[in-house]
Amino acid sequence: MPARSFEDVEIWKKAHALVLEVYRLSENFPKHELYGLTSQLRRAAVSIPANFAEGFGKATKPDKLRFYTISQGSLEECRYYLILSMDLNYGDTRALRTMLEEISKMLGSYMYKIRNDR
Repeated sequence: MPARSFEDVEIWKKAHALVLEVYRLSENFPKHELYGLTSQLRRAAVSIPANFAEGFGKATKPDKLRFYTISQGSLEECRYYLILSMDLNYGDTRALRTMLEEISKMLGSYMYKIRNDR
């Protein structure tokens, strides 16, 4: 049965769970990072499910793929911020990076199917 809402799609569910975990992690970042890394990481994370949701609502294949591609780009941006966070000793981000990898693979497969669906 096809999804009726973006909320029914497993990719969105996992991306939303990632956002919640990113917020939990970044609560412990130093206060001087509030307008720097904390803000950037949170915005990149939120952009993943937000752009997926927006793409889900689009009618045409090119429009859908454009937003899913933006979502994938935000995912990679988020990946870098998680690496940086760990390198700065702001927290252990390995589990979040594993979540990102799973979401990335799922999103790539989803986009492939849309591209090749007749």
